[in-house]
Amino acid sequence: MKVRDVMSKDVQVARPGDPIQEVAARMAAGDFGFMPVADGDTLIGTITDRDITVRAVAAGAAPSAAVVEYITREPHTAHEDDDLKTVLDAMGSRQIRRLPVLDKNERLVGVVSLGDMSTRVKEKYAGEALEDISRTA
Repeated sequence: MKVRDVMSKDVQVARPGDPIQEVAARMAAGDFGFMPVADGDTLIGTITDRDITVRAVAAGAAPSAAVVEYITREPHTAHEDDDLKTVLDAMGSRQIRRLPVLDKNERLVGVVSLGDMSTRVKEKYAGEALEDISRTA
């Protein structure tokens, strides 16, 4: 099975100049805590609800501050034709719950999450990955 078989294709994307308050509101409305940040269809980073809380709000950022100031740059990614078990293993070893998915031209085409995989792959593999992701360092 390939990543393209389980990834979410209808993904909310933040733009570099989006205000952090707007991005946080979109996360709250959609009940998710992760967004790729893209300039056009080129991934430049990711932002999580935790990034907004810990990097932005805790540091006193204005609600109008640009999201690009608080993103994780050069995030780990998967490619749509990657083998799912390999990606699950990598997510577990790196303790990552969600990955942006790129096509062969390095364009953002989706997001794959542990949740996506847990409902579509062998329970054993998802459970192993969750155990790895959840372990304390």
